[in-house]
Amino acid sequence: MDINSIARPEIVAMKPYQSARNSAAADGILLNANEAPFSLVDDPDWQRLCLNRYPSPQPVLLRSRLAEIYAVDESNLLLTRGSDEGIDLLTRVFCRPYKDAIIECTPCFGMYRIAATIQAAQVIDVPRQAKNGFQIDFLKLQRAIEAQPYVRLVFLTSPNNPSGDLISRVQLEAVLKVCEGKALVVMDEAYIEFCTATSASELINQWPQLVVLRTLSKAWAAAGVRCGAVIADAAVIELLQRVIAPYPLAATTVDAALLAISGDAISRQQQFMEMVRQGKTAMVEFLSKQEWVREIWQGEANFILLRVADAVDVVNWCADNGIQIRDFSSQPQLEGCVRLTIGSTDELHALRLALQAYGERA
Repeated sequence: MDINSIARPEIVAMKPYQSARNSAAADGILLNANEAPFSLVDDPDWQRLCLNRYPSPQPVLLRSRLAEIYAVDESNLLLTRGSDEGIDLLTRVFCRPYKDAIIECTPCFGMYRIAATIQAAQVIDVPRQAKNGFQIDFLKLQRAIEAQPYVRLVFLTSPNNPSGDLISRVQLEAVLKVCEGKALVVMDEAYIEFCTATSASELINQWPQLVVLRTLSKAWAAAGVRCGAVIADAAVIELLQRVIAPYPLAATTVDAALLAISGDAISRQQQFMEMVRQGKTAMVEFLSKQEWVREIWQGEANFILLRVADAVDVVNWCADNGIQIRDFSSQPQLEGCVRLTIGSTDELHALRLALQAYGERA
């Protein structure tokens, strides 16, 4: 499959900007980037990070470590400012304004639609089946792809946000097959570490139209770092590099990201995962006994989706008790739904007390 054939022709033809760090090594006397020669801040950490200098556009050590963690070749990985930037880059590179389209399966992560709207791309929705655990109707999805000549990106999420359901390997490969020569399939795996499913990145070499999004924001407990990755065929990575900002990751971000995936953090991650599993099991058991809860979708991530008698009332009650939960009730198919993140043991205890008091009101 020729990736360039489905990308915007002006992006394929453009000559990318070459920053000082891209065009020459950061060695010797650096007089090529109009930087300050020394720092004005007398702080050891500031000095250590050389914050008077521009950082590497794709830091070698961070890229290497994430490629190792994700079990992919470095040529198949692009570091981004969270997975949000990956979504934005893909939409800008592959969708021509007022002509091309994306497909999403709602309810899902809202940034797919936002990125497409900003790019003036059409958004085609293949709604999930609320009565079937919010599973995707893959027959309808394949028909939608075949019916639309200008579909360029098909966004899938596994586990899905907010329903937490998974996409099987068989289902994914069926979509990849129908998209061959036509569109990219973007598999958003922001929550993949919370389940036992293996990453779709194993299929990158087999299916050049597959793109996988990863992030440090969820299971690596580093949302504030804003570091994500696009995993894709080298041809896709090369096109994205043409439009990404010259220096997407600050030196402080790179330093924090390396700490987030260090040996100590890796061992603590297992403890974190076990805390989430236990907390989720206990919370589902508690919620299943509450009369005001109508439906529960446990899912495979670090959150629970539930339908309640009055979503706004529950959200406001929790807020009055100092607890913020997410109201999804205004979205199609999610009428009356709220989403609860699995927090610490103490946070979940406080949530249970607040919700128990809510149920006892009369």
